Formats: sequence, structure tokens, C-alpha cells
Amino acid sequence: MAKLRHIAVVVKDLEKAAQFYEKVFDLKRVGEEHLEMGSGIYLSDGVINLALLKYKGETGSGLKDAASFVGTHHFGLQVDDLEAARKRIEAAGGKFFFTLGKSKEDSNFEMKFKDPDGVIFDISEKGWLGTKKD
Repeated sequence: MAKLRHIAVVVKDLEKAAQFYEKVFDLKRVGEEHLEMGSGIYLSDGVINLALLKYKGETGSGLKDAASFVGTHHFGLQVDDLEAARKRIEAAGGKFFFTLGKSKEDSNFEMKFKDPDGVIFDISEKGWLGTKKD
């Protein structure tokens, strides 16, 4: 069974949002990333990774107007076998979106898909920073 281990939320101000969730819910900051497509701060409760994201544009976000979007963007599931999961996703009508990261051995490596309604989700074998396998 896949395990829900990642939720990504697009925010207006990364640092302000991170400080809010750290202060209010005692989430721990487990990483930060700055990529060509945007930036993220990663928080965790020890089981689930909460990614606070700020996209620069449509690349990676899939959003026509990424600058005005705020809210839940996608979620991620940790799976035992990426290729087996990919086959099940595609057989059920899901579409591959893109891969983020160089190797499935890297933390935060993910394969992104869209479900039949266009909802974005990720799958990962290793999981995300601050996630728990079991």
C-alpha cells in the first residue's frame, strides 16, 4: 500500500509561511531548495513532508498564472516500486507529467503525474525530507 507522505502548498511568502507553521504547529524545518522553476522550504512532523513552494511560472507548476495561485498544489505518495506504480497509474488513465531529481536514490526524487481530472501528484520510493517509510 502506498503511504501519503508529502503535501505541497503554494504560498506568497516562503519565510513568513514557514515561520507560521513552525510556530503554530511545531513543525521542523528539514530543508530548503532553490531551482530554476521556483523555491521551496520543507517542514516535517516526522512522518509527512509539508513543502511550501513559490513557483516562478508554468514550468513545473503546470499553472498558466503561477504568480497569482495560492493553495494546495499537489500531494505525494511513497511507493515500494516506482515502475510498477507508474504502470498502474497509466493503466488507470493517469498521465506522466515529469521527473524531479536525478536518481530515485536521492531524497526528494519524485515522478510527477496527473490523474484523469488533471490533479497533480508525485510518487517516490525513498520519500521526501522528513518523511517516514512505515
